Order: sequence, then C-alpha cells, then structure tokens
Amino acid sequence: MGFQVMGVTAGRKDSNCEILLKEALLACQAQGAQVRMINLKDFDILDCDGCTSCTIGMSMGKNTGCPLDKKDDKKRIMDVMLDQDAAIFSAPTYDLMPSSLFLKFMHRNLAYESAFLTKIGAIAPRDRVGGLIAVGGSTRSWQSMALECMQATTFTNSFKIVDMYMATQVPAPAQVLLYEEKLARAREMGENIMKALNTPAPERKWLGDPDYGWCPNCHSNALCLGEPQWGGLHYLIECVVCGAGGTLEQTADGRWKFVIADNGLERDRTIEEGRGVHCDEIAETQGGFFMDPEKRRLVAQRLPKYKDIQFPGI
Repeated sequence: MGFQVMGVTAGRKDSNCEILLKEALLACQAQGAQVRMINLKDFDILDCDGCTSCTIGMSMGKNTGCPLDKKDDKKRIMDVMLDQDAAIFSAPTYDLMPSSLFLKFMHRNLAYESAFLTKIGAIAPRDRVGGLIAVGGSTRSWQSMALECMQATTFTNSFKIVDMYMATQVPAPAQVLLYEEKLARAREMGENIMKALNTPAPERKWLGDPDYGWCPNCHSNALCLGEPQWGGLHYLIECVVCGAGGTLEQTADGRWKFVIADNGLERDRTIEEGRGVHCDEIAETQGGFFMDPEKRRLVAQRLPKYKDIQFPGI
C-alpha cells in the first residue's frame, strides 16, 4: 500500500483554495500516493464550547474524547485524517487570519492532542507530515497571521510541517488559474510532501524556502517579547508558533536574525515532548483547582455577584 495523503480545505468550491490543493494532491498521486480530499463546507462542525472535559480527563490519565463528537462530523473526519501519512491544508485568508470555518474545525483538535494522549498511554506515537496553503486577495501584509495560525493548529496532531505557501493577490473566484507560477508552487508542495514521506521520520526536515520566516525552527514570521512561563522558563524573544526561545542578533550587513538559545527548543511545541510539558502544566493548574475544596468554595461564593448582573442586550 502506498502512502495516504489527505487534503482538507475550507475554501469556496471550485475556487483558489481547492484548485491549489488539488494541484498539490495530483503531484502526490503521480508518485503513487493514495489521495483523498474534503471541503469543510460539506460537513457540520460545531464550535468548541470550552467545557474542558477533554483536558480534565487527560490530566487524570483518561481519554474522555469530546462530548460534541456525538453531535457533528468532527470525529468522522478525524478518524480518517489521523490515519493518514500526510495532510495538506488550504484555507482562505480573511482579515489577516484563516477563515473562521478552518479555525472552528481545527480548534477542536485539543481532544485529539497526540502529545497528551501518548503521554497517558491512550495512543501510540505516529509520525505525520503536513503542508499548508493560505490564499488571499492582497500581499502578505494582509495575510500576516494566516500561515502562523494554520501551523499553530496542526502541530496538535503531530503533523510535521515541511512546506507552506501563501498565494497572494487572487481575490476573485478561481483567479489563481491565471498564474502558472502559483499552480507550479502548489505542485512543488505535493512533491515536497512525498519527498518527506520517503525520508525516515527522524531525518525529515523543512523543504520549503530555506529563508522563509524569522524562526529557523518552524519558519514562522511572528516573534514576541518573552515572559516567564510555567516553571520559571524565560526567553528574551519567543516564536509565537513553536515557542522557540532566544534573542535577536544583528548581522554584518545590518539586518537582524532570530538566534535560538542553547535551551531554546526545550518546549518546542512542534514535537510531542515539548507539548507534553504543557500537559503537566494543565494537570497542575486545572487539577489543582478541582482537587482543592477551598478554591472551589471561594469560586462558588463569589460567582453569584456576576451571575446576578444583567446588563441590557440588543
């Protein structure tokens, strides 16, 4: 059996996101992969309602799943998607970020957090490869958080992102068909996915533009000032996506680069070991609340003040 590659899009039917995704999948198929594709518009996906039952369960060593999985199509999709060797995601960019449909689907991934489930022995580790395609009507300045948001929602299921592409200035339906270079770039992504799949998992690496992004670890274009983390870890500068920590250094030509510290990948969110620390954090903070009767008593005592406040609505 060949590699299995799945395409997941949140774009309009027969338009830019679907077209670019299909180009990438065709390249995978040409190299023997078994491909499939879904458009999230064809499925019923509910918003995460913040019940925290999944993390409560995992912090107690149990896989409770998501209560909403019985009410919509999320689990139906995940049962297939998590059985793939690779997935390519494409989404339109609305106001700097990917569409709400894409985020609604992906934000439900916490119940399937492979690092947490592996840590409690509920599932066996599995290596997966991923690619990202963001599509928008303007330049990168108006898609500035698109790929970053997409990558931040894919590492939850241990998809190692080996390539990502931002298709710019194609606001009209199917307008991407006017640009052979954009179609060629999507095909290149499919080829990179297959190259990664044909490489032993420990040796898989970034195959996109080597100079893309500030972060040399995940190639995100977004950095922030660091603040003390749980357990006291503190970096001067952090990558907002993978969590790599380090500092900025000026190069000989007057430019700046992000230099990762010696311990800067201690909590790398793109690998299960790094996210496993977050499982410990949740177990302490959330478990500490539920296991402490005094804390629960104080909350119950103080909550009525806010429940009784009723401001006018519309």
